[in-house]
Amino acid sequence: MKWAAKSMNFNWDENPDLNITPMVDIMLVLMAILMVTAPIMEYQDDISLPQGSTVKATHKVPDLAIRINGQRVIYIKDKKYDFKTFADDFVLGSNKYPKETVVYIKADKTLKYDDVMFILKVIKDSGFTKVSLVTNG
Repeated sequence: MKWAAKSMNFNWDENPDLNITPMVDIMLVLMAILMVTAPIMEYQDDISLPQGSTVKATHKVPDLAIRINGQRVIYIKDKKYDFKTFADDFVLGSNKYPKETVVYIKADKTLKYDDVMFILKVIKDSGFTKVSLVTNG
């Protein structure tokens, strides 16, 4: 009977320690599974798109190629221009091209940087905004 009385002594002031390590381990494993599978999941919704027009109304924007050789002679299509008078000649002749025309400048690599930038400035000042320098790369 003494043994039963001793086993019945329970200390109610004692706080038990909770071991949350297994719960944290399980949550970390679940989070890792979620992180791996979430990017792979695809959701497919059935949507009906409106019918668009099958006719495309596009117009070809013309392009203009300007070639400059090593002797500073400028060619536009089959016409030849002198470097000194190119600014005036181009401004007068550019009226027949729309301003959204794409202009390609093909310059010889032996030309000075200033010469190519002068041609670029003349074209930009004439109102053309789409100007590109063409290279062999």
